[in-house]
Amino acid sequence: MRKLFKGMMLLFALTLLLAACSNESGDNEGKGGSGGGGDADKTEISFWHAMSGDNGDALQAIVDKFNEQSDSVHVEAIYQGSYDDSLTKLRAVGDSAEAPAIVQVFEIGTKYMSEGGFITPMQEFIDKDDFDVSVLEENILNYYSIDDKLYSMPFNTSNAVMFYNKDMFKDAGLDPENPPSSFSEMIEAAEKLSDGNRQYGFTMATIGWFFEQLMANSGALYLDHDNGRSGDAAEALVNSKEGLAIFEWLNEMNKAETFTNYGSSWDDPRGPFFAGQVAMYFDSTANTAEVIKNSPHEVGTAFLPAADGVDPQGVIVVGASLWITNQVPEEEQDAAWEFVKFMTGAEVQAEWAASTGYFPITPAAYDEEVLKDVYEEYPQFTTAVKQLENTTPSMATSGPLTEIMPEARKIIETALGEMYEGRDPQEALDEAAEKITNALK
Repeated sequence: MRKLFKGMMLLFALTLLLAACSNESGDNEGKGGSGGGGDADKTEISFWHAMSGDNGDALQAIVDKFNEQSDSVHVEAIYQGSYDDSLTKLRAVGDSAEAPAIVQVFEIGTKYMSEGGFITPMQEFIDKDDFDVSVLEENILNYYSIDDKLYSMPFNTSNAVMFYNKDMFKDAGLDPENPPSSFSEMIEAAEKLSDGNRQYGFTMATIGWFFEQLMANSGALYLDHDNGRSGDAAEALVNSKEGLAIFEWLNEMNKAETFTNYGSSWDDPRGPFFAGQVAMYFDSTANTAEVIKNSPHEVGTAFLPAADGVDPQGVIVVGASLWITNQVPEEEQDAAWEFVKFMTGAEVQAEWAASTGYFPITPAAYDEEVLKDVYEEYPQFTTAVKQLENTTPSMATSGPLTEIMPEARKIIETALGEMYEGRDPQEALDEAAEKITNALK
């Protein structure tokens, strides 16, 4: 199955690249721009992005496709490193002529970008062009909207899901088609899937983002003032009863040794999962393709579990969006808008989702054959889509909005690590809440 999947993805990528290159005489490099040159009759704009590896290749293929079909605009895609690296570079040039026309920024950069003074809100282009945003997924737009105004256009979107080893479920006498959906069910399943000798039922990388997702699924706010969306947040609410329930759940499994902490890197739990040393773990849906390819076991995907007695509210969309800067001439801003509209198209979104594991921002993309074929062959991809569709729009599931989210995540990660080492969950959370509140001030 893994060979078939890898071959299919490679064929798809090659098809896109060949189509994009058929009318181009220059060379196109994987991560970088579109080979320079451009077209003297077209408006040239630069696009900073943070996609590397296979995702970077897939993005470059889409950019090349746009350049081929556009009579008036030529986009040069420029890789700027990680999300953090790219935003750091943008901070240095955002209010100068060196700023790009369009830039991809991860979701927790939204507050900074919306208040930085060097972008033109996407809503202005939408209103001027009478663009119909109803064709886009509402639950995705909610994150990037402030006071009912869309500031950026979502592009690569994902959420958190649980991956689990169906073979280990069968061996433990568990139904591989009925994964646990509540905290207590997770505790029971983890006990059956652990052997007391370096085989664990569950793990979660010590990454603050997962805590945010579990809080949203409980319908709980991370910050006051409606998660910072009805006013500037001044107090952290992470030590609420919902936050404590999450910490106590993890703490119970950790003490029972049915959970283990492999570390705070995204890759830390993946190796043990592939090796059959852990049966269940959380990851981003953007990694679905890699998990299927690299696991020698049959992989299942499931919604995030919810606390007992809580009706699951869903998840926060994450990933990145496209921003148009106001530091370039109006002609280039309009050209950037043409590119943004192209990126929202059903065909483009289907190609992107099929080749990466992100899910479309345009529901119509699900009707495209390229995506239907992948979803039919690999239904694991559809879990993220269903989880998003089942998300209840609210301030909780819209996610926290503040410039200090990177720092807040680190504070939560420290609190989790201390709890795993024996600290009382309530004490760890109370201190985390105090530190985040101080950072807000």
